Amino acid sequence: MVERLSTLDASFLYLEEPGTPMHVGGVLVLEAPPGGLDALESLVAARLSLVPRYRQRVVEVPGQLANPVWVDDPEFDIAYHVRRSGLPRPGTTTQLLDLVSRLNSRPLDRNRPLWEAYLVEGLTGGRVAVVTKTHPALVDGLSAVDIGQVLLDPSPDAPAPEPVPWRPQPLPSGLELVRSALDEYRQRPSTLVDAARSAVTDTRTTAARLGGLAGGLLRTARSAILPAPHSPMNAPVGRQRRVAVACADLDDLKRVRKAHGGTVNDVLLTVVAGALREWLLSRGEPVVSGTTIRALVPVSVQDEEGEAGSRVTSHLVDLPVGEPNPRVRLARLTYAMRGASQHGRSVGADSLIALSGFAPSTLHALGARAARGLSRRLFNVVVTNVPGPQVPLYAAGGRMLEVFPVVPLARGQGLSIGMTSYDGTVYFGFNADRDSVGDVDVLADLVEQQVAELVETSS
Repeated sequence: MVERLSTLDASFLYLEEPGTPMHVGGVLVLEAPPGGLDALESLVAARLSLVPRYRQRVVEVPGQLANPVWVDDPEFDIAYHVRRSGLPRPGTTTQLLDLVSRLNSRPLDRNRPLWEAYLVEGLTGGRVAVVTKTHPALVDGLSAVDIGQVLLDPSPDAPAPEPVPWRPQPLPSGLELVRSALDEYRQRPSTLVDAARSAVTDTRTTAARLGGLAGGLLRTARSAILPAPHSPMNAPVGRQRRVAVACADLDDLKRVRKAHGGTVNDVLLTVVAGALREWLLSRGEPVVSGTTIRALVPVSVQDEEGEAGSRVTSHLVDLPVGEPNPRVRLARLTYAMRGASQHGRSVGADSLIALSGFAPSTLHALGARAARGLSRRLFNVVVTNVPGPQVPLYAAGGRMLEVFPVVPLARGQGLSIGMTSYDGTVYFGFNADRDSVGDVDVLADLVEQQVAELVETSS
């Protein structure tokens, strides 16, 4: 029995364009494992059994009678998905980010399982990096497991599992796919009506409607009705990306929260708002007291039955970039996010960590899913924040030192911002269109300056 993609998952594939690949990226910087890249490569191979979807690819149903299905890839080749790369000397962070930018500019191959991992050597200090690309179609909830998640262990001497033999199931024939679709229609006649409606309705509109419902935007009706303010971040998106990163000490952010109230997430949004303000000014953009940038902020919530972290909803938040006083910015964002959190039954950081362990790519992918279906006229930038464990993690015995998310761009969105906390530090990843937001490294530098400014107000 084949497993069929949901209508929403299928829409992510249909709406993907060469200029806006949807994969979520991750950059894990590690101490070199004792066995080097060979050990990391062996670890991926050994743990693929924990992520069976990573050996499956998408197959269309003849005549598009139903949504595509997941099937085992009989030609699965781990050497295609796990590749090696090296940086020229001196192996700086800038060189690594140039590589990450190029890798994230290229869409995943639809004829293969929708993920890739690059093992990079040559970083300064003998470090190595793992650069991952995962399509959100693989991630349909917190029960999904990401390849980066299964690589990490709480101990450097965790035993490597023995590879589990794998035999792909035979590929279903076109006739079998058609028969399966017709059987589903007989069991659930409503699916036939939905399929017929989708066939005569513009695909983009259908997917946007589904995504909008999933995003829960009725809770932010005023913002949803009004279009997002003009911003240089909203422009036609090309095929090339630029990735930049920044860091902040988690204790500094907690100190600000303790001094001024709110949550760490409120403080982070304040930092982002302040950095965007200075970035706009550096570009000569008009910034007045009422200037705002609308952010789409995915938040993990509990469902109607009270299951924590079972879905992600979206909140539209107007970042007060026109406010010069950082304390006032924080107060305004704390007020805005308090209402959203209370109404949406948001799940706290501790609950998420206990629920999912270290799964940043999974949660960032869920945020990207929530954003993708929405009209680009409703927001200027996507900002995701995923809490992680505050203890060291290891891959093949090498300690993970840093982890940066790379959240995909939607059509017409020139910038996305991802944040992940780990082992006492918050890591910012900025993914930008190379043409419209080519100076994204300036924005990353401004984030660290804004953190320092907020810390000063807490003394």
